[in-house]
Amino acid sequence: MEELNYQQQATVGATGIELVLALYDGALRNLYRAKQCTVDGDTHGRRVAVKKAVDIFMYLQARLRPDVGGDPAVALSDFYAAMFTMVLEASHRASIKGFDEVISCVKNVREAWAVVALDPEAGKVLPRELRTREEKFRPGVAIPVDDLDQPRSMNWSA
Repeated sequence: MEELNYQQQATVGATGIELVLALYDGALRNLYRAKQCTVDGDTHGRRVAVKKAVDIFMYLQARLRPDVGGDPAVALSDFYAAMFTMVLEASHRASIKGFDEVISCVKNVREAWAVVALDPEAGKVLPRELRTREEKFRPGVAIPVDDLDQPRSMNWSA
């Protein structure tokens, strides 16, 4: 039997919404990293972090189903497209203020997902590819919205 790595073990038993939150956390970690690399003058590091954040936005956008999700799915698609553009612009201009603006926007939407995670019925509207095999909704189990003003130290990225 194949051994699971840390990243895989951390997501076993997670709901689809918890996985979406993990993706947002990964995007935020990379945006903070890109911002810090901008401060440090590390162009290569900034580009690597930006690519990872953009990859996450593209992944999330590609999973949207406007035929099922309707207006909220369209709004999220527009949001991801805007974040994609804003991240690339902030990177191109090496703009700390630009990264701060993107971080603020992503944190706001991440907090909305955390509120959605509190509703056991919410996961039922997720597309199949964002649900887990072990998907179980645990009513009353809150996912804390941590203070995301500072990068979190984690050993893996989404």
